[in-house]
Amino acid sequence: MIAPVKIAEEPEISIVVPFYNEAENVEALHARLLPVLEKARKSFEIVYVDDGSSDGTADILRLLHSRDSRIRVIIFNRNYGQHAAISAGLDRARGEVVVTLDGDLQNPPEEIPKLLDKIDEGYDVVGGWRTERRDSALRLFFSRAVNRMASRIVGVKMNDYGCMLRAYRRTVVDHICGCGEISTFVPALANAFAGSVAEVPIAHAPRRAGGSRYTLLRLLRLNFDLMTGFSLLPVQIVGIVGAIAAVTGVANAVVVSAWWLFHGGPIDRGGIFFAVVLFFIGIQILGIGLVGEYVARIYMEVRRRPRYIVSEVLE
Repeated sequence: MIAPVKIAEEPEISIVVPFYNEAENVEALHARLLPVLEKARKSFEIVYVDDGSSDGTADILRLLHSRDSRIRVIIFNRNYGQHAAISAGLDRARGEVVVTLDGDLQNPPEEIPKLLDKIDEGYDVVGGWRTERRDSALRLFFSRAVNRMASRIVGVKMNDYGCMLRAYRRTVVDHICGCGEISTFVPALANAFAGSVAEVPIAHAPRRAGGSRYTLLRLLRLNFDLMTGFSLLPVQIVGIVGAIAAVTGVANAVVVSAWWLFHGGPIDRGGIFFAVVLFFIGIQILGIGLVGEYVARIYMEVRRRPRYIVSEVLE
């Protein structure tokens, strides 16, 4: 029987890894992660979060915990999403530096030392930058859109907000955990609190097993959450467009009236009127939809429901 390995009270490094139906990847990831951390010669802990898996992932995590007390396991009662799982890990991580990592092995654990070296230079947040991604062209297109949007809204330019291989100092983690928001996009939230941010190029591998949980619909939703969760920009844009539309309508009426006064002849007033009215109705519907999104977010926040429910914690 293998004797359990004990952990220091306050580890220097915490690794947070969320899993959702990754039973085929858990042991392979752990087998690669452990040597990387031991080679770093710093005290560490690993916080594995099971996001309501239904394929036996939780049972494998329990087994790993029984072998090594440096492994802590958080098990949700159902699926709440990747960022909720990462938030749960951050809430319980104790390290002075916290590293997040996806459980699908597309971001190799062997790249973690690059982030730790950069953190040692004094940065508050260090993100991985997947310079050669192994994804479809359509997925890359939407990911770039999210990156551009996040950079503009947060005010911190990064090439890859979507990469979950990231390192955070304890001060930044504490600020993130202090937020009681229901919807959180962790990388953007961290950058909003960080004094200094850096990126390091990392490798990106094809998925070893299973399929991606981020469909195009989820990416679109993430983009919309990012806009409405971190900025008033959408409402401001609608206001500007509405003002431009109003000025355009007035200008159109002036031009039509002037043409009729100086040139006479028949004019298709009905067609012009219909186009103008339709344009204004479209703007109004768009504005109502965006305001409705903000009102819905306020409703979700004032209910103060938990972001996730933990059914089991293995310390």
